[in-house]
Amino acid sequence: MPQIQSKQNWLIRYKLYHLPFWFLYNYLWWVFSQGDPIGVARSIFFSPYTIKFSFYLVFQALAAYFNLYFLMPRYMEKGKFAQYITYELLTIIVAAMLIVPGYFLSAILSGKTMDDLYGSGPHNFFTLFLANPLPSIVASSTLAMSIKLTKTWAQTQKRQQMLEKEKLETELKFLKYQFNPHFLFNSINSIFFLIHKNPNMASASLAKFSELLRHQLYECNDQQIPLQKEISYLENFIELEKLRHDTEVQADIALTTPFAGSLGIAPFILMTFVENAFKHVSAHVNGGNWISIKLELEGQRLSLFVSNSTAPGEANQAIKYGGIGLANVKRRLDLMYPGIYELDIDSQPDTFTVKLQLTLAVLQISPTMQMA
Repeated sequence: MPQIQSKQNWLIRYKLYHLPFWFLYNYLWWVFSQGDPIGVARSIFFSPYTIKFSFYLVFQALAAYFNLYFLMPRYMEKGKFAQYITYELLTIIVAAMLIVPGYFLSAILSGKTMDDLYGSGPHNFFTLFLANPLPSIVASSTLAMSIKLTKTWAQTQKRQQMLEKEKLETELKFLKYQFNPHFLFNSINSIFFLIHKNPNMASASLAKFSELLRHQLYECNDQQIPLQKEISYLENFIELEKLRHDTEVQADIALTTPFAGSLGIAPFILMTFVENAFKHVSAHVNGGNWISIKLELEGQRLSLFVSNSTAPGEANQAIKYGGIGLANVKRRLDLMYPGIYELDIDSQPDTFTVKLQLTLAVLQISPTMQMA
């Protein structure tokens, strides 16, 4: 097995697997010029023309590889175009000149004159040089360079797509995990507050919090999760916050999402706006603190309306500082739902309102979801 691998590496290292390409290229060149595929094959293998054919094969390949692996990396790719063109022209001329002796060697070894072998006409070095070798070298070098540039372009495009995909996935993960600690911190603070205020409520809140934590740890590791799971998570969070605020905040909640079916949604997209409302709701001593949350689903179009009362100046704070969550969710919407969402944030002196409309897609069930 190691010997086979070594031979493969040797073939690849020295580009010997390209030989069939050059053979086929020269064969087709002759076929197009003479129009007799069988006659050309017979001439290549069983006639004095074999030597001339070999000269074409060797020096065309050498000229092409010298251009591809020496001139292009050293000059063209570094922007030294004048030097590149000069050296490439010299390479083409030298390679074409080296092919010409193949004509004379074929005649000498076959014991025939140049007129007998190639027909009547002038057969001096310069005439032969211009007749076939020069155009053939130009064509082969152009073809090889075109293949190389096309291959390089395709590899660059593929690499760019992979980098963009990796960047997108990394950015999404960063935004997601930047949000999770932010939410956990707020939830722990809520439970800590309830422990001193009402131990029974704290116990109920802790149960809700355990459900939230389970969702974060085990149920939201995919880019898309079932919409129903996200709504259940949202309901647990709202119940937790209602317990914490008790009667201080009037909450009007309407989560109407019948027939959610197999629709999916990015985790925490809805959660951020709801959490922001509870975080920045007004705290008037004499009442007037309220939150309104409405969630509706029509077909695949999801509509979220979140509004809350704010104290003077608090609405701007909700955008500026509650904005760790808001800035992240805006960015995630741009990345995951480009062109298929509408987000309207309205900040008034005593009210902060968010309207989100989002077109959901049918969820592709992943192995992680199947195990959940």
